[in-house]
Amino acid sequence: MKSGSNLEKILRAGHFAFTGELGPPRGADIDAVRKKAKFLVGSVDMVNITDNQTAMVRMSSWAASLIAIEEGLEPNYQMVCRDRNRLAMQGDILGASALGVRNILCLSGDHMQFGDHPYAKGVFDIDSIQLIYMVKKMRDEGKFLGGADIDTPPKLFIGGAANPFADPFEWRVYRLAKKIKAGADFIQTQCVYNMKKMREWIKQANDMGLTEKVYILAGVTPMKSLGMARYMKLKVPGMEVPDDVIKRLQGVEKKKQADEGIKMACEQIEEFKEMKGLAGVHLMAIEWEHKVPEIAERADMLPRPEV
Repeated sequence: MKSGSNLEKILRAGHFAFTGELGPPRGADIDAVRKKAKFLVGSVDMVNITDNQTAMVRMSSWAASLIAIEEGLEPNYQMVCRDRNRLAMQGDILGASALGVRNILCLSGDHMQFGDHPYAKGVFDIDSIQLIYMVKKMRDEGKFLGGADIDTPPKLFIGGAANPFADPFEWRVYRLAKKIKAGADFIQTQCVYNMKKMREWIKQANDMGLTEKVYILAGVTPMKSLGMARYMKLKVPGMEVPDDVIKRLQGVEKKKQADEGIKMACEQIEEFKEMKGLAGVHLMAIEWEHKVPEIAERADMLPRPEV
């Protein structure tokens, strides 16, 4: 399968991928997207464009993806199952592909109760595994989910997400296997802080032969402060922040905590480079896009390969 995706070329060539993230604004300001994008150009192989993340209304992922392309970035168009039925999804997939989007990340979506419209009706017509299957069917078979033919199938490199830390832990690798069977080409994980659990999860994936079937990118989010670490430990669903992360930041004066967070992230990236079964890192520098070039430099991820 050749999608025209730069990420696909990077991974197939055997390079250790380095992807980033861009959260669209809470308004219709194109310059807000352009400003974030300029920090990412040249530092990452691809950039995730989030889709109403944390169930907060933002500029649509497909629109921000098009702005990112104009700025010289390759977008990873996120699509959540929370907000659309299969008709709307398939229409958006065709439109995004027609306008030059070459990667898609298929997600369930954060529950409405976490956002600014807690009483909104969740759609969840299909789940994230079925969404992966639907995109693959459209791309490889040239068929809509309902069975009708597509005259020009979409060309998309298909991604899924994995959370190695959710309970029950022993089921996580089997959920990964389901996404691979459904058609995922690559997987991006939840932010990793519990390295012990991550090592165990990737070992299980290696032992089951899953890492030979899919490209896995480990999620890294630098801690900006002790307050952020505590918030993520206590308030963010599916996140696991070990006590040693908290203690390390407690031992640093407040104005140096952000730098310590970047140092910790770079240490993680160094270990991930050597970890069997990992094909790259997905850096989620939440509202910290301006720090991405520095992190890429300190983690020895520059220059990015040209393929």
